[in-house]
Amino acid sequence: MANLKEIRNRISSVTSTMKITSAMKMVSAAKLKKAQDAITAMRPYSEKLTDLMSNFSDIISSSSISYLSETRDVKNVLVVSICSNKGLCGAFNSNVIKQSLSLKNKEEYKGANFSYLTIGKKANDILSKTENIISNHSDVYDNLIYDEVASVSEKIVEEFSLGNFDKVLIVFNSFKNAANQIVKTEQFLPIENLDETNKTGDYIFEPSMEQIVSELVPKSLKIQLFKSIRDSFAGEHGARMTAMHKATDNATELRDELKLTYNKARQAAITNEILEIVSGAEALNG
Repeated sequence: MANLKEIRNRISSVTSTMKITSAMKMVSAAKLKKAQDAITAMRPYSEKLTDLMSNFSDIISSSSISYLSETRDVKNVLVVSICSNKGLCGAFNSNVIKQSLSLKNKEEYKGANFSYLTIGKKANDILSKTENIISNHSDVYDNLIYDEVASVSEKIVEEFSLGNFDKVLIVFNSFKNAANQIVKTEQFLPIENLDETNKTGDYIFEPSMEQIVSELVPKSLKIQLFKSIRDSFAGEHGARMTAMHKATDNATELRDELKLTYNKARQAAITNEILEIVSGAEALNG
């Protein structure tokens, strides 16, 4: 059994850790509320815009930006992996990395060359060791606004339009609630065509069909990427809050066990001291 000093030091260390994890949990909870409100407000707009673009797929294919919906033989794939800049959020980042790498094993991408565009330091740190990274955009989290993400989207569209990549996929954590994040893979480019039977809506174009589509499609792509990053950002704080909550509970349980061990050791030490005093007294009397 460890001596009393060692146990006291461990209790002090675990208590300090518990205070840190508890504080981190509260910070993440405060940030989560703001991030959750942002993604909840944005989703309806993003989903409606995506549906709108799907209904315009036949128009896009005959417009000046038809190359964005061009289906090619998949030889080069770009995966946009969205992770966080910081850790201590459970399996949040590792799940995205695993899914990003597992795409290579899909039959439809057999023989294709994979490259990665990373958003988040954790994705870049891990994938850069074994994979081809064309660029890293961890700085978008410094000021997470539409304009910052729009420039990243423009770079991806440029790479696709130059023919450097035949398909672009986004892998990210979709925020469900504080305890659950769902890893999703969405096709970014080319723009997917919607089945004719599923098309809805009758639209009147003003000023012109060509002008509206040419302006709306790039914006739709920027919104799709911005929504994915917002989703991941909210999921990150939810995952960290949950992870820190569990860490605090584990630290509390460990502290209580150490206190019990300390009390038992202290009681045993006191008992031994009493026995020694009694034995000494008896020896003197004898």
